[in-house]
Amino acid sequence: MPLSLIADLDRQLAQAAEPLATFREIIARSKIVLSDRFNAGESVEDLVHARSDLVDQILRRVWEHFVPANHAATLVAVGGYGRGELHPASDVDVLILVNNTPEGEQAQHIEQLVTFLWDIGLEVGHSVRTLEQCVEAAIGDVTIITNLMESRFLAGNETLFQKMKEATGSDRIWPSDKFFTAKCEEQKARHARFGDTAYNLEPNIKSNPGGLRDIQMIGWVVKRHFHAERLSELLHQGFLTDAEYHALKAGQAHLWKIRFALHLLTGRHDDRLLFEHQRSIARQFGYCDADSNLAVEQFMQGYYRTVMELNRLNEMLLQLFQEAILFQNKPCDIIRISRRFQSCNGYLEVSDAGIFARYPIAILELFLILQEHPELEGVRASTIRLVRAHLHLIDERYRRDIRSRSLFLEILRQPEGISHALKRMHTYGVLAAYIPAFANITGRMQFDLFHVYTVDEHTLMLLRNLRRFSVPEFENEYPLCSRVFSQLIKPELLYIAGLFHDIAKGRGGDHAILGAEDARAFCKLHDLPDYDADMVAWIVRSHLLMSATAQRQDIEDPLVVQNFAQLVGDRSRLDYLYLLTVADIRATNPQRWTSWKSSLLSRLYHSTQQTLIRGLESPLGQNELIQSKQSEALRMLNARGLTNEAVMAFWRELSLEYFLQNDPEEIAWHGELYLSEQDFSTPMIALRKSVSRGCDEIFVIQKDQRNLFARCTALIDQLQLNILEARIQTTDSGIALNSFFVLEVDGRHIAAGRNAEIQEILEQGLHESSDTIPKARPLPRRLQEFSSSSDITISQDEQNNLTLLRIKSMDRPGLLSLIAWVLAEQGLRLLSAKITTLGAVADDVFTLTDSQNRALTNKADIEKLVQALLEKLDT
Repeated sequence: MPLSLIADLDRQLAQAAEPLATFREIIARSKIVLSDRFNAGESVEDLVHARSDLVDQILRRVWEHFVPANHAATLVAVGGYGRGELHPASDVDVLILVNNTPEGEQAQHIEQLVTFLWDIGLEVGHSVRTLEQCVEAAIGDVTIITNLMESRFLAGNETLFQKMKEATGSDRIWPSDKFFTAKCEEQKARHARFGDTAYNLEPNIKSNPGGLRDIQMIGWVVKRHFHAERLSELLHQGFLTDAEYHALKAGQAHLWKIRFALHLLTGRHDDRLLFEHQRSIARQFGYCDADSNLAVEQFMQGYYRTVMELNRLNEMLLQLFQEAILFQNKPCDIIRISRRFQSCNGYLEVSDAGIFARYPIAILELFLILQEHPELEGVRASTIRLVRAHLHLIDERYRRDIRSRSLFLEILRQPEGISHALKRMHTYGVLAAYIPAFANITGRMQFDLFHVYTVDEHTLMLLRNLRRFSVPEFENEYPLCSRVFSQLIKPELLYIAGLFHDIAKGRGGDHAILGAEDARAFCKLHDLPDYDADMVAWIVRSHLLMSATAQRQDIEDPLVVQNFAQLVGDRSRLDYLYLLTVADIRATNPQRWTSWKSSLLSRLYHSTQQTLIRGLESPLGQNELIQSKQSEALRMLNARGLTNEAVMAFWRELSLEYFLQNDPEEIAWHGELYLSEQDFSTPMIALRKSVSRGCDEIFVIQKDQRNLFARCTALIDQLQLNILEARIQTTDSGIALNSFFVLEVDGRHIAAGRNAEIQEILEQGLHESSDTIPKARPLPRRLQEFSSSSDITISQDEQNNLTLLRIKSMDRPGLLSLIAWVLAEQGLRLLSAKITTLGAVADDVFTLTDSQNRALTNKADIEKLVQALLEKLDT
């Protein structure tokens, strides 16, 4: 910070200027100077220390102004400020150290001091303690001793400060072994709060795994145990290599730069890298959008790669510290495992440091040994370092070596430890070295709310999900997946497909097609038979097919199932595709996996399996399917005391689509409700839990009237229920039968005890008539950064004389209700709605006819509909 600011401050104070305004002006000017220097490209390290230096000068002058020299008190910088590191909006943490608890005049001076600091624009975190209170508080709280370790004298009685440093030294309290253990537990708890992943969509750059706290953690241990003030001193003690030291410093500088920009952007102490800030900082740092990679995605990939490396270094160094601090007097219990590897106190290590240089294939062998010896707790830090140092040996020649290829396939064929092995390979950099295309997706984020992990993390999560299907103790989690998995002859083909399914993201073009080419090349390189290579390539190329079919098409329609079955071709492909699809959706966003999606996929799996067993040349006809459903439903209704005549009279009023859309149990339930009532001038509301569909059904029966469906959706939205699918049927006598398949907003079934509330609100709401189209509600904060124009597509189902309306629009509360009102205003008849939400985007498909039950074919009417929808959705 320019000395001219302090010189101006001293000059104005000497001229008897009003202190409050003078200090406030200097601080305001310093913020502008900091911002200008940062934008000019000055080193962020210099700026962070410069702000700390300026605050030092200000605090010393304020202290002299308020605290008489004869008072036995000391002003101490603690925490990050104690380290001499202050970002633009960082708190200024200070300790006011006193001989005795302040009273009278001294207490008044301290109160005036703190108030003045806040008034001039410093956000001060302060504590007032005696020496004894400092020691007592530090003994009981590892966070306090950590702050005191980093304390720095500012003003006042320096002797008192030195006494505090001596009284809180590691020879008095918190010896280094206990301190290390406590800080490790603290870090473990902090990582758990952030899901134990460095790849959060809106990360906290200070506290996330791999964040600044992880670097500080290393510094704290170094200071407490080694009495070293700088990380560079670890170089001389052999704990850090030169490359690792520079990686730590570069990582810290990168995160500091982001944090500095974030504070300037927000004007407050907030370390969350929110979506709206990611775009702004990416532009500020000079990133530009590319065809297949947004500027913000490039910026965040750099961030994620940085924190991944810092997380790895943190883990490795803490393991080295553990050996030096906790096990320093414990001899290494060596157990020989093979010629090249041994166990030392439960951790795998090479038998000598030259193994990888002499025999690079041992790098892959290490992971196989870990799988074969589950009793091992991990890999020794010294061996991890050797792996990293020899990654350059994994070149094209290495990848073509039959020993390497055999080892990699053997890892995938092991009965245990596959996902752990692959995750460890990724952490050490081996996976990207062995499969170079994997390096492209490391740290690659997709700027949306659908994908909550980076592509590499998502891939590893998918592989973990696949492995769970094979573990007996998780059989109750997904019984069908476990049963299908147990029938696979070659599970390794599924793992290879999982590794490659998203490997081409960010390259441009169709990632499924490009990934299939990579997967086929990998299979051929590893000498897999042509049939296996074709299978893996097909799975990768088709990995989105089942999800799209289940969520966007009517899987009750035998034609849809027949077409899907023809694309799949055989039952073996169906098994592989089903398992990959379930694992993929769950690994994309676990919070959005619901029993409804599980039901969609399992029903499509079973119906496709039956179609393939029956034979593609002998498709199930609609009439045959309807007759089968009616026979089963009639049997149920007869058992409930209803006659064939009454049931058939009701069914004659329904369309064929009704019987195609509903299963026998639903048909029977609807029929029983309908036939139990004679007058439908008032609404009948019924609810039930649908086990087969993995959701709850709200069934509404009422005389058809204008905007009935739209009003239903508005009321259900008010009830905070998520509509997954809706079906609309009107009998020939004008009675509307509306089914809404719903879940709570958290993806669970309707909470116990809510049925009466739902029935009451729907009955009351439907009694009232309203023709007012609801206004579009503002987008929630997280969705605003993804705002885009709606995309409307209209196609024709010529065979059934229906129109399909597909709307992709920003998801928001009340969206379905808004669309329904527009359709009603256009005089259109809505038959069904399939609701799919992909992150911030709703992708909904509606089946329509005009008021005469015909497809929409008039171009003018179609253009009018599209314009009306866009007007409501995008304004």
